[in-house]
Amino acid sequence: MKKTLMVVSAIAVTSAVLLSAQGPAPIAKRDPNYTVPRTPWGDPDLQGKWPSTDMVGTPMQRDAKLGTRNLLTEAEYKEVQARFARQAAQDEADFDLEHSTVTPGGDVGGPVSPPPHWLERGKPQHQASLIVDPPDGRMPALTPAAQQRQAAAREAREGRGPADSYSDRSLYDRCISRGIAGSILPVIYNNGNEIVQAPGVVAIRNEMIHETRIVPLDGRPHPSPHIKMWMGDSRGHWDGDTLVVETKNIGSFAPGIGVNGGGTRHSSDITITERFTRISADVILYEMHVNDPKTWTRPWTMHYPLKRDDNYGYFEYACHEGNYSLFNILSGARADEKAAADAANK
Repeated sequence: MKKTLMVVSAIAVTSAVLLSAQGPAPIAKRDPNYTVPRTPWGDPDLQGKWPSTDMVGTPMQRDAKLGTRNLLTEAEYKEVQARFARQAAQDEADFDLEHSTVTPGGDVGGPVSPPPHWLERGKPQHQASLIVDPPDGRMPALTPAAQQRQAAAREAREGRGPADSYSDRSLYDRCISRGIAGSILPVIYNNGNEIVQAPGVVAIRNEMIHETRIVPLDGRPHPSPHIKMWMGDSRGHWDGDTLVVETKNIGSFAPGIGVNGGGTRHSSDITITERFTRISADVILYEMHVNDPKTWTRPWTMHYPLKRDDNYGYFEYACHEGNYSLFNILSGARADEKAAADAANK
């Protein structure tokens, strides 16, 4: 009997190894043997630095050809690995400008800021998209009201250039805010996130653009809906070991829901619900649920892991100090206009 059990066990182990080798690695799941540590006052301890750098390069929306499948096959994963390898080689070519065939100053870097210095690259992932619901990993359709808002915005910009005024630049360009989504979604650089806790309160700090949300856990209500803010008003509670943060009072003037604060602009009735679940000593599963019935035909959800890195170099993001980009963009546009006018008068 023991010999039979040993044979069966050996077959099971061998099968598991083969499946592991043949199939894609699973998206992070909770370790069943893991117990979330507690703070001295008894709350689940989520404190630490949790950058999203590893997820840079994972698209927000899924490739339509994958349908409802959010886990890449090994063949698809190898294609992603090859793409990352090509990007790394390109970065190194840009960095070695003396021997590079790439034009310095291109959109992937320049003489003073080549990609290895300026940009952060993630790691190949089996996860096909950050959006996990709807099942196809695509942002839901816009409501008729949202389509009308977009059409009105396009009409208001007709005849204007991209730099007629500072107001033509994004809120990110102007160092105002990337909004809740843009501040935590993995992109470009400065992907640091830090959680600090005290009795009855949690602070969530994003490295870019120096955003910090203070989240009370005492059940207090949101302020009047007439009060609107760039990052809204956040209130939190514990659902078992999961920190749930509900944010309302986000103004329609705030950045859209997308990377770097881009993406579709929402209404002032939007509610964003985040869930932070620590599944191991080094991983928090992060979830963002977006509900705005005046903008999208249904709610939708993003979901991805944040990996702990206590040695992460978390730096002040001094956006405007010593930053002449907006001045240069506007003055450059005026110079182009003058040159065009001079040419027309000849």
